[in-house]
Amino acid sequence: MISPDTPKTTVRRKAGGLPGADVYSPGIDNNTIVGAHMLEIREVVKRFGKQVTAVDGVSLRLERGVVGLIGHNGAGKTTLMQMIATLARPSSGSILWNGTDIVRHPDAIRRRLGYLPQDFGVYPNLSALEFMQYFAALKGVRDGGRIRRLLELVNLHEQASRPASSFSGGMLRRLGIAQALLNDPEILVVDEPTAGLDPEERLRFRKLLGEIGFDRLVIMSTHIVSDVESIAGELVVMRDGRVVAHETPEAALARAHGQVWSALVAAAEYEALRDKVHVLHAQRQGAQVSLRIAHPSAPCPGARLAEPTLEEALMAQRYAARELAA
Repeated sequence: MISPDTPKTTVRRKAGGLPGADVYSPGIDNNTIVGAHMLEIREVVKRFGKQVTAVDGVSLRLERGVVGLIGHNGAGKTTLMQMIATLARPSSGSILWNGTDIVRHPDAIRRRLGYLPQDFGVYPNLSALEFMQYFAALKGVRDGGRIRRLLELVNLHEQASRPASSFSGGMLRRLGIAQALLNDPEILVVDEPTAGLDPEERLRFRKLLGEIGFDRLVIMSTHIVSDVESIAGELVVMRDGRVVAHETPEAALARAHGQVWSALVAAAEYEALRDKVHVLHAQRQGAQVSLRIAHPSAPCPGARLAEPTLEEALMAQRYAARELAA
């Protein structure tokens, strides 16, 4: 687990909050000092009826940086994020933003929050620019230049006059990120932000979210581990409503050392082997099959220890937990 005493460095950023932007906002201190923003989640439980516990006793302490919230579908990620965004109330427990209980006082975080839900809808008759202007009015943002800069940031400025309802899924996700950044949030909560994006767009989004995390808290849920592998300073792994790991990517990789193997076997040997071990990857190479296997010891003759990817490390730990529970 990550120590709550890990020091955070105060950094400076340009007003307006756009990473890498060259535009300074007149009338605002362009050397704004941004201190550490603290989110504390204390023994939070969320039940639906008497039978379903979606979040079960989650406690976390998160500060500035990108946090990857990882878990299978149904792990409780979206429900937890909805409670952080004050769209749902915990059945028990508390959530604090900079020491203020946001369950009792939701406005304490709403003015400082940017949120992109998993299902992001648009008004069919509004253009992208009109959509942004509408949300800017709702959030009290009066800087028209900021709207233009955000549309440029997500590469939608040339489509600003098009009806948002005509956008592709990837374009809608980009528009969603732009609206989430309108109020220059101190905390950005994004649920599956790269869903529907092509590889180039995913790379752009990872870079953008990583830069935003330089001086703000970004919580990004995904089940695509590669989306957080290169930008997240912390990982929170959820399973069945509980947090089963809160650590750095480096710690997750270290814990998986000695558990991932590579092997090249005959096709017939693979057929017998795959029912006995956890195969992470299989690729046919002529008459043989190249394998990546999660196992606590050499799974077959000729197997060699391999350096795991982050996805392999997390899967190896998941398989190991299953075997311990069996």
